[in-house]
Amino acid sequence: MPVKEHRASDYLKTPEDIAAYLNAAIEEFEGDPRLLMKAFRNVAAAQGGVSEIARRADIDRVGLSRGLSGKRDPRLGTVTKIASACGVRLRFVAPSR
Repeated sequence: MPVKEHRASDYLKTPEDIAAYLNAAIEEFEGDPRLLMKAFRNVAAAQGGVSEIARRADIDRVGLSRGLSGKRDPRLGTVTKIASACGVRLRFVAPSR
């Protein structure tokens, strides 16, 4: 029986799903925000692709695609725009003790 390819974007249907996925990515990125951008690429795939998110975020599509490649450190303003375009927002919480 062949193994089916797993794509995270198949499971990112609601804002709650997206928020949970991005929160898990943040917890695992260990100080490397490029991994968060790769997670945003999966979210973009679930929401119509990079072109659609670029349009919603009012960001250049080519620049966004490069940013979501995981090869560049994102700017906070860019991350905020992308999050908003994906239907979520950034939030800070105190660590649990």
